Amino acid sequence: MPTKTEQSDLLQVMFGRNGESPLPVLAAATPADCFDTALEACRIALKYMVPVVLLSDGYIANGSMPWRLPAVDELPRFPARYEGVPEASSDDDTGGDAGFLPYARDEQTLARPWAVPGTPGLEHRVGGLAKEAVTGNVSYDPDNNALMTRLRADKVARVTEEIPPLEVDGDPQGGELLVIGWGSTAGAIRGAVQEARALGYRVSRIHLRHLNPLPPDLGRVLASFQRVLLPEMNSGQLALLLRARYLKDIVSFPKVEGKPFSRQEILERITDLLETSSDVN
Repeated sequence: MPTKTEQSDLLQVMFGRNGESPLPVLAAATPADCFDTALEACRIALKYMVPVVLLSDGYIANGSMPWRLPAVDELPRFPARYEGVPEASSDDDTGGDAGFLPYARDEQTLARPWAVPGTPGLEHRVGGLAKEAVTGNVSYDPDNNALMTRLRADKVARVTEEIPPLEVDGDPQGGELLVIGWGSTAGAIRGAVQEARALGYRVSRIHLRHLNPLPPDLGRVLASFQRVLLPEMNSGQLALLLRARYLKDIVSFPKVEGKPFSRQEILERITDLLETSSDVN
């Protein structure tokens, strides 16, 4: 639907690459949040040497809000680090231990070195064929392929070490209902939760910026609530992922009409769930 809004590409960006090559995925919540989320995406990309997907949607793209232009000196620094030219070695064509090893990895981040194309001594193979760990030579070894698959996944998983704890708006220790949001549903969910509280309902909310990898404390937060509601503008894609990952019954609230959620829609779903829960009890 041209110029309309959806969140329907989540599964595509999560699993759309070949060869089991996961990527970090982030989602902006508001027009102003696009700036901070883009900075975070660039920082992760440079530190871990991995492409990062930043998700937005039509509602954010066509929205507006006040935003203070930050001072350049106050922005976080994450300079690119380029590989230096190695010393010449006569051991073999890879340069031996002193030469450039394009698949050597940082012990903490598993990031590979970054070489400026065309730099003498830093030449290496690129392309779609499987590569050997450390050297970057084309490899058909099955054990090496398994190793590289694990390394790609482990590198993305290590991003969790830098994801801040989730901020639970409501009852941090848990309760009856948690509403999860991601992307542009932030405003409607916030308003609906506030109105539900004003009506006397106990309801909390969290909003996810990091979708892959997910926040390390998300499982604990989900387990602390009796029920979890997830409104999203697709057929329940994130709900599908959370159910599989945490074995938690997620109440999916999908909407695929090309229109954003209203707070009234979410408020009515919240009250329906809580009233049904109280009737059962």
